[in-house]
This record gives sequence, C-alpha cells and structure tokens, in this order.
Amino acid sequence: MKGILYTLLLPLLLTFTVKAQNEPRISGSYTNTPFAEWVKDVEAQSPYHFFYKTELTDTLSVTLTATQNTLPELLDRLFANREFHYAIDGQNRVFITYGWEIQTRLPKGFFNTLETQKPDHTQAPDRDVLVDYFQPDRKQTDEGEGLYEIGVRTNTLKEGNAVLTGRVLNVQSGEPIVGANVFIKNPLIGTSTDPLGYYSLSLPRGRHTLHITNLGMREVERNILLYSNGELDIEMREAVQSLQEVEVSAEKDRNLRRTEMGIEQLDVKTLKQIPSAVGEADVLRAVLTLPGVKSVGEASTGFNVRGGGADQNLILFNDAVVYNPSHLFGFFSSFNPDILKDVQLYKSSIPAEYGGRLSSVLDISSREGNKKKFAGSGGIGLITGRLTLEGPIIKDRTSVMLSGRANYSNWILKLLDNEDFRSSRASFYDLNLGVSHQINKTNDLSLNAYYSSDRFRFRSDTTYNYRNYSASLNWKHIFSDKMYANFSGSYSAYVFGVESEANPVNAYTLDYDIAQTQAKADFSYFLNIRHSLKFGASVLHYNLQPGSYQPNGDQSLVNAETLEQEQALENAIYISDEYAITSSLTLDAGLRYSFFHFLGPQTVYDYAPGQPKSEFTVTDTSFYAANELVKTYHGPEFRMGLRWSLGDHSSLKASYNTLRQYIHLLSNTTAISPTDFWKLSDPNIQPQLGQQLSLGYYHNLFGGQLEASVETYYKTTNNYLDYKSGATLIMNPNIERDVVTTRGRAYGVEFLLKKPSGKLNGWLSYTYSRSLLQVGDPLTNENINDGDWYPSNFDKPHDITFIGNYRFTHRLSFSLNVTYSTGRPITLPIARYNYAGSERVYYSDRNAYRIPDY
Repeated sequence: MKGILYTLLLPLLLTFTVKAQNEPRISGSYTNTPFAEWVKDVEAQSPYHFFYKTELTDTLSVTLTATQNTLPELLDRLFANREFHYAIDGQNRVFITYGWEIQTRLPKGFFNTLETQKPDHTQAPDRDVLVDYFQPDRKQTDEGEGLYEIGVRTNTLKEGNAVLTGRVLNVQSGEPIVGANVFIKNPLIGTSTDPLGYYSLSLPRGRHTLHITNLGMREVERNILLYSNGELDIEMREAVQSLQEVEVSAEKDRNLRRTEMGIEQLDVKTLKQIPSAVGEADVLRAVLTLPGVKSVGEASTGFNVRGGGADQNLILFNDAVVYNPSHLFGFFSSFNPDILKDVQLYKSSIPAEYGGRLSSVLDISSREGNKKKFAGSGGIGLITGRLTLEGPIIKDRTSVMLSGRANYSNWILKLLDNEDFRSSRASFYDLNLGVSHQINKTNDLSLNAYYSSDRFRFRSDTTYNYRNYSASLNWKHIFSDKMYANFSGSYSAYVFGVESEANPVNAYTLDYDIAQTQAKADFSYFLNIRHSLKFGASVLHYNLQPGSYQPNGDQSLVNAETLEQEQALENAIYISDEYAITSSLTLDAGLRYSFFHFLGPQTVYDYAPGQPKSEFTVTDTSFYAANELVKTYHGPEFRMGLRWSLGDHSSLKASYNTLRQYIHLLSNTTAISPTDFWKLSDPNIQPQLGQQLSLGYYHNLFGGQLEASVETYYKTTNNYLDYKSGATLIMNPNIERDVVTTRGRAYGVEFLLKKPSGKLNGWLSYTYSRSLLQVGDPLTNENINDGDWYPSNFDKPHDITFIGNYRFTHRLSFSLNVTYSTGRPITLPIARYNYAGSERVYYSDRNAYRIPDY
C-alpha cells in the first residue's frame, strides 16, 4: 500500500519544487498598480504564468520597486501581513490562494505511518493525513477541514505563548459577528469578539482545535498549528435546524466562563419572540422581562434596575447616548428592530470603560449593511410600517444601510368612545443611517446616524413634541497582534417642546434641550496568557438649555422667560486587568477616575449653612463669565469582579463597583414622561454617588440545556434628588430650593431558570428587592416622613416573569409572556380640614400606600 501511495504522490510533489538557481529576474517600479496589471507585466518579462481567482484580488494593489529580484522575493514582500499564499511548480506555474496554502511537501514520517498521533505541544507536529488542499471553499465549512498553520513555520516549536488574532464574519452578509465565543477546550482559554467582530487570544504554541460559537449561528471548528503570532479570520453561517433538532450550543457554558456577572444579552431572534404591543418587537419591553429590571407603569419612558432611578441607566445606541428611548410616551421603543444586532445590559459588573450612571448600562448596537449584495426588507402592522435598504458600495469592503419607521395610529383614536381621545392625534417616526468601510486588515471605519421624532396632541389645545438626535464615528485600528484600539466621537441631543393654544391670551410655547459631544479612545492590550489589559480616556461636553417660556401668537400676554444656559466638561481615564490567577480563578480589577467641571455663564447663590435653601437664606451671589470654571468634582471609581470555577458545570462570582453620576433627571411624577428634564451638578447640587456589592452562583444542567442562577446584591446611593412637597420644577431658576438630597439603599435576590435552545425555550425569573430612601437633616430640619426610611417610587418587592416560546414549525410558533409584580408605592390624601376659611387636604406619609398588585 505504501509503495502505491509513493508511486502516485511522488510525481505530484516533485512538480512543486521551487528552483533555487537560474531563476528569472524581474525589474520595475509599481505604485498602486492593480494586481491583474502587475501580473501581466511579470508574465511579459518572465516565463511565469499565474493562476488565481480574480474576485479574490480585485481590491489588491501593488506598490513596490523591483531591481533584478526573484518572483518569490517580490511575492513575499507583496503578501506580507496578508492571507495570500503562493506556490510555484517546476513548469513556472504560479498558484495564488487566499486563506489556505498549497502544500509542496508531505509530512515527516508520512511513509512510516498514517496513524493519528496525540497532540504534542513541545515540537511541531506534522499532519495526521494528507489533506486535499485544492478545495478553495473549505474555509467556509463548519468543521474546517485540514490544518491551519499560523505564524512563521519552524522545525521545532518555541516554548511559551503566541497571540492569535482575527475577525469573525457572517458569510452571507459579510458583517462582523459581535460577542462570538472563540476558545479552546484543553486548556480552557477563550475570549469574545468585540463590536467590530475582532478577537485576540493568547495560546500555547502548538496544535489546537479552535471552537467558535454564537447564538443563531452554526458552530465552527478550526484545527490550527500555532507557530508564532498570526491571524485567522472566521466565517460563520446562520443555523438552519430541522424540526427534530432541539439543541443549539452556541452560548453553552458562556455564563460560567465569563468573569462578569449581572450581564444580560439579547439577540434579535430573542427580541422578536417576546410578545409585545401589536406585534412590534420592542427592546425596552424585552429588557423589562429580565430579572432585576422593573417599570413603574405601562406609559413610562424609563426603567429601573435594582432599585435605582430611571436616570441612573446609561442607554447607548452605537456608542451615542440616547436620552429618551421611547415613542408615544413609552408604548413603543424608539429603536427599529429590523436593524438591531445585539443588546447587552450591565447591572452588576459594569466595565471600567463605562461611566456616568449608577445603576446600569444598556448597550444597543445595530448591524452593518450587507457587503455582499443589495437587499431590502420591510413590514406593515396595525400601527407602524418600516422599510430597510442595504447593500455594498464596494463589495466586501464598504456597505450602507438606510432604514425608516413611522406610525399611522390616528385611525385607532377615532374609534374610541371618549370625545377627548377622538380629537387627539399621535405620530412618530425614526430614521437610521449606517455606513461601514474596511480600509485594510488593520483599519475599519463606521458611521452611524439616528433621528427620532414624536408629536402628540391632546384634544385641540396642547401639543407635545420631542426629538432625539445622535451620530457616531468609530475608527478601529490594530497596532499589533497584541494591541488594538477603538477611537470614537459622538454627538447626542434631546429636545422637547410644549405648545398651548387653548386660550389665545394665555397661549405659550415651552422648549428644553440638552446636547452632549464626546470623544474617547479605548485600548485593549493582551499582555500574556494571564493578563488582558484595557485602558483609555474620554472627554464629554454638556450643553443644556433648561427652559424657554415664550408667548405663542400675537394675542398672547405671556411674559417671555429664558433660564440660564448650563454647560460642563466631564473627563475620565481608566484601566482594567483581567488576571487569570489559576485555570479556575480569574480576577477582573479596574480603576476609573472621573473629573467634572461646571462652567459659566452662571449665577450662583450661597446659602447660610445649617439652614434650608430659600430666598431668605441667601448670603451671597456670584457671577461667572462664559466658560469660566465654577465648580469641580472628581473622584475614583473602583470596579472589581471575581470568578471561581467550581467544575465543568458551575461557578461562583462576586463583584464590587463604585460609581459617580454628575447629571440628574427631575420629575414630579412617578412615571417618567418626555417633559421631565435633566439638571447638571453645580455648587448647590452634588453628584450622585453609588456602590454595589453582588454575589452570584451559576449552574448548568443537562449538558447546558438548562441554565440556573441566583444573584444577590446590596447597593447604597447618596445625593439622589427627591422633591419637596409643593415643589415647582418647570422653569425654576433656583431648583436647589425645591429639591432635597436623599440617602438610598437597595437590596435583593434574583433567581433565573433559563432554557436557551430547542423547540421549547424561554426563562422563568423571580426577584425580591427593596428600594428605600431617607431624608433627614437635623441641622436644616429638612426631612421626609420624620427622617425615617420610606419606599422609593419604584419599590416593588416581588416580581415574577415567565417567557415561553414553542416552535411548531419554522414558520409557526407560540409565545407567552406572564408578569406578576407588587404594586408600586403611592401617597394618598387621607383627610380634609378647614383652615382660615378654606378646605385643605391632608396627605399621608410619603409613599405610605401601594396600588394593587399587577
């Protein structure tokens, strides 16, 4: 048998020998010359003839100078740091391949044995079998036929580790896959892809089986031989399951492997399976089904995480802040579900790169446009219609995506019995633009823009309108195999207005707007197998117009008033290190230091110490010019996370965070509304401070088909704003006189049982939590409920949520959403009395009662 193989293979191998002597020489100077033209010139002055696929080289250009160089010398220079390979046979035929290499020699010892040997990480192992290297599409297969040699080939392997980097892409659309798991099993070493699909992994040199998984995608395996630092890009296909298949292992054990805790991730498929209003997939409604996340009511634009206020959540859309994430007073999310790619909620282990809020970070990202072909999608529902167009500008390199959504709900209002509702009008729309461009293997650019608009008219007298604007530009640059960075700039704005025309004499317009501009740089550095560093800096500029009250029409007698503009700078630097202490113990430690500078123009009042702030306790007044420094706040923020693996199926995690927030949301209603407004910290209103300690246990059952977890937490806050009885918040130039600062504490436990895959999937969660506030200052005698702890507006102790999905066929499924929660606190009038000839109302203690369970 061996003799037959030798007879068949020896002539083939001999044709792939590269002649070392009397090789043709090539000369010429080339600048941005297309590869095809360069090939023609080489063929004209040499006996070589090239074979390659034109679609693989249509974007490849040649810039070099050749002076009597051999072709291998030129090709080595041309293909350096690229995935192109070449082979030259004895007949001067040049074969160009991409991503795989034609082997010109058999493995050492091939004719002695064909038996598979165990991996040896001390020497360079040869191939187990002879692979058919002439399969140009083999890189797209899930099993990854053959062996991928990474780095510079050597006869023996050096000791130590090498860094494997690359990008994970969707083979159908060419867009990057975010959050894909890239890991080896022995030893267990892994990472996840970043928002642009890049990964970096420090592995022992030698042979490994690389596993790549992601929810909704077919699992991919690559057999690699790692000589030194190198790159390997991965393409994944969407999973198409038969009815008999019940298991998808993409996210299997991810909840055990990652160091962070309190992180919830939702993909588009999950979002669309959760029942929502009139069949419209809704990000915020999906987030409200997660443990520890609550809302005070249906018609509310905000949500509360672990006993925190609605203003304590940082909502990001493609790295730009969104101040109002809802349409139609909270009934619809302002994010078009057709363009979403990934949603992540951080509620315990908040990474050091995030700051500015106390409770959580909701990071929403949209997908890139299709880089392969033009496509369109849309839908029409009872209330909304939407359309998305996408396609390549430069195939495989540049794409554009444009989407829009609008409602037509007025026909429903006209069907209602109430005359006030029949005469009302409601409309909204949102627009999204995304452009992505791959400059080369080390540089990527992306531009995203977003606009949303709402307009609601109740009866025929008052019109409410509010708008969101945002734009972000991101540049991803790879410095080396161990280090890359993401540079970004963003602009966000929120504007609301109220127009009243009921009485021409009292007609008015009220306008408010907040805008912020931010620039930041985030670096990732893979020091070694034990240490992965992240560090960076950011600068943020706030610009607020707290209110403008103007007459509406010539007959209006309203006095015009405009409050002083507010502006501030918020800067931060951070560093974190994910330290693998042992194979089962990992520590993620970070430090963030933030600075806040409140700037003029501003009029600042000083108040008598130990006295309530009022016009009667003013002791001095200071005036500051434009951009003059008024007040500075600064301080450290600690981020700590610890994971202890208790075996293959369970892990224990702990985290501790301290955070600072320099901006406040003021509202005198329980449910957050679009007309609530933001206020910057100033000399009389201090920043909010918070800290949280969390502990969690995670266990996977039945091979990962069921995920069970329990997390408990305790958090404290300082300087959260509550309002005095009878407070005036709108158009108040001295808002510090009508608010009080509170101390807060929240604690709870969250249970989650989740079945992530199969025909039957979903989750069941139970949360017990308390959120309490205290206002009691013996010096100023400012207190609420005599200084006792009282429930916050969003204190709902018990919450049970069930989400269930059953797939009958690929086109037919059934979904069920069941929620039960304790009623929120409420303050009620409990008596009437006469005073000075008029009837007065006596109220209960703050939040002494509750509405019925819901």
